This record gives sequence, C-alpha cells and structure tokens, in this order.
Amino acid sequence: DQGPGHALEKIGQLIDTGLSRLGRPDDFRIGVSCGGPLDRVRGVIQAPPNLATWDDIPVKDILEQRFGVPCAVENDANAGAIAEHRYGAGVGSSDLIFLTMGTGFGAGLVLNGKLYRGASDMAGEIGHVRLTDAGPVGYGKAGSVEGWVSGGGMAQHGAEFLNSAVRAGETSMLTEIAANRAITSKDIGQAALSGDQVARRIVSITGEKLGRALAVLVDLFNPERIAIGGMAPRLGSMLFDPALEVMRREALAQSTAVCQVVPAQLGERIGDVAALCIAQGL
Repeated sequence: DQGPGHALEKIGQLIDTGLSRLGRPDDFRIGVSCGGPLDRVRGVIQAPPNLATWDDIPVKDILEQRFGVPCAVENDANAGAIAEHRYGAGVGSSDLIFLTMGTGFGAGLVLNGKLYRGASDMAGEIGHVRLTDAGPVGYGKAGSVEGWVSGGGMAQHGAEFLNSAVRAGETSMLTEIAANRAITSKDIGQAALSGDQVARRIVSITGEKLGRALAVLVDLFNPERIAIGGMAPRLGSMLFDPALEVMRREALAQSTAVCQVVPAQLGERIGDVAALCIAQGL
C-alpha cells in the first residue's frame, strides 16, 4: 500500500545490513524472485496482482545502480522450480514441475535439468487453462485451473458450497465467519484440519480439480516429479488423496507410473532460496 519506493528502500536497507554482517563477497550478485507479469530480461516488474502499484518498476536497474553489481530477475514460479530442483523435493530428478498454490496458481518447469521458459517466457501458465465452462474466476477466466485450485478460487467455490450446505441443514464453523466477512482459503483449511466436514468437502473438491490439472501436466510433459508448494503441504492428504485419485484416472498410465507427486520441501524458505538461486545463475 505504501508503494514500490518504500519497499525498495527497505530491500536496500536489508541488503546493507547483510553486507555489514557478512562483509562484501568478491562474487556479489543480487537475485529477485517476483510474481509476474514481469520482463525478466530488462528486469521490470509490471504490476502483478499482489503488487498492483508496481507498474513497470525497473527493479534490476534500481538495485544495480545502488550496489554496483549484477542483478537478475525471475518469475517466482520459475525461481521456485529451480530452488526445489536444487535444494528441495526435486533433488535427484531431471524433470520437475513445481506448482505454486497460493494467491494464484502457476507452474515452473525444469525439463532435462534445465528451466524451460517458452518462446516468450510464458511457459507453465497452467492456471490459465480452462477446466470447466463456468465456475470460480481466476486469471481473468471463469472455470480456469486458477479459479478452482488457487487460494482465492477455493474461497470462491467454498463460499458457494457453504451456502448450499447451510440450506441443506448442515452445520459448519465457517458459518459464523461468513456471517461477518468473506471466508478465505485459510479459514477453510483451518476448519478442515479441525475436522469440519463441510470444510473438508470443499478441500476435496479443490483436490479433484487439482487432479485434473495434474493429469494435463503429466500427459504433456511426462515428468519424474511434481512438487506442490503453498497451502498444499499444510492440507496434506485431504488435498493430495483426491488429487491423485483423479490424476491416475485421467492421465496416461505409462506416464502416471513414473511420476511422483510430492509436497514441496522448502516451505516458508522458498522465496529466500529462490531469490538466491537466481543470484547464483541458472
């Protein structure tokens, strides 16, 4: 809310603090991992949904001028894929798909050991794929993978499901929350983990839609491993079990047999490790 100038100054101060504690290394570089859209080559952040005031901010030039060292910028899904491949759930695999399951839903692709970006740096936008003709809106499209599977999407279809359950006479701890404000995916997850049956069915629906998206990825890329981050590891088997059931039913058996679907391992550290990987170089 305070704009990019305030945040960039804080970033600069934190880098200064790190340098004062550790000394300035001979091979000092900066890596930035950020949600898109962005121009990776020019290092310009172009108003991502969660950074709406960052409209064409040349973060690469700003940091390079301040510190006099190279700065590389990368989409957070791609950076997360590299981080999980090097240091997390993808260690030992040559083909890894990393899925970000948070505010949005996207994929980073490591194929034959190398990051795959596509012709215009837009590879991996699985969230934009339409799953159903109608449904919750995500990535500007009703019924999209992001509409069904992201945190925002879960909140949308969860609210509709809750209303139907209440009309059918079911009780849920989400009802009181919904009476005061819009429910969130965090509310649903916490209720589900507490045993709330309505919340657990909402998570199961999300898992089923996730499974359909996984089947598309398995059929297209034949990966060794798919690592899912964000809220997925916290929801555990409630989400993974229905997702895997649908994936095995929908995807080619030969491809499914060699693909492991696992929780991402880096957890809350992934943003830090991803940025460091971008600084290291691809």
